[in-house]
Amino acid sequence: MSDTPSRRPWGVQRRLEFIEFRLYWEGQINRGDISDVFGVSTPQASTDLSAYKELASENLTYDARLKVYLATKEFKPKLIEPDANSYLSQLHAALRESPSETWLSYIPDIDLMPIPFRKMNPIILRKLLTAIKDKRSLEILYHSMNNQRPEPIRRSISPHALASDGLRWHIRAFCHIDHKFKDFIVSRCRDCELTGASVAEAQDDWQWQEFVDVELIPNPKLSPAQQKTIALDYEMDGGKRIMNIRKALFYYFEKRLRFDISKDVDQPKEKPVIIKNHDRVSKAVHRQAISTLPKEACE
Repeated sequence: MSDTPSRRPWGVQRRLEFIEFRLYWEGQINRGDISDVFGVSTPQASTDLSAYKELASENLTYDARLKVYLATKEFKPKLIEPDANSYLSQLHAALRESPSETWLSYIPDIDLMPIPFRKMNPIILRKLLTAIKDKRSLEILYHSMNNQRPEPIRRSISPHALASDGLRWHIRAFCHIDHKFKDFIVSRCRDCELTGASVAEAQDDWQWQEFVDVELIPNPKLSPAQQKTIALDYEMDGGKRIMNIRKALFYYFEKRLRFDISKDVDQPKEKPVIIKNHDRVSKAVHRQAISTLPKEACE
């Protein structure tokens, strides 16, 4: 890839990147592909292809029989940095939404494991976002899993951020009842109304503001060959990978990637990656915070 910043108009640059994307991932492109995706005229699509040929003539050759440009064996990207996860994300979007929302023309036979996403009320979500943006407090009707509170209760919160663990969304907010920052699952907010100004600042939430380095390594109970495979899978450098994680999200990181399962698991294949510095990270995440907020502000 070229490190020289582009001086082309943004629309032209995007179309040239699209040409390179199609050549790299699908091996071919024609004028109609450009016109279909960007809604430009055929002459403009021809101009774009000519511009790309001028930039990287060694990357494509014209097949008069098929009437398409084909990627050459010498193809080397100049405008994009091919990324497997980015491509697979487009496949995901093509299956879940619409192929027209992606840069793909070829969709292989694929399927996705169904995930029961939680239902969220868009009106409630809009109010939550407004409260975050305008630094407001909210009164919510919240249904928790607390056995001592089996029915939804009204509680006041001051939200400052939105987060996801990959399966569910929650808001990070100061709870006026418990006098501390907590996570509130959006789908469990049955009702909410904007009230006064927020009683807490985002910078007061140390678990949200601070990060911790989590050191991942292959499970040492695996064979050397298996450990090498895991290291390659997770792009480990020197047998480890450092993940910089927001302290408020470490709990979900453990749960989602199954780092929280028992250390006594007999089958290391069930836990191929472990957190080497788990004790230090846990202490850093769960240290007692000293609140700087007056209790009367939260009543």
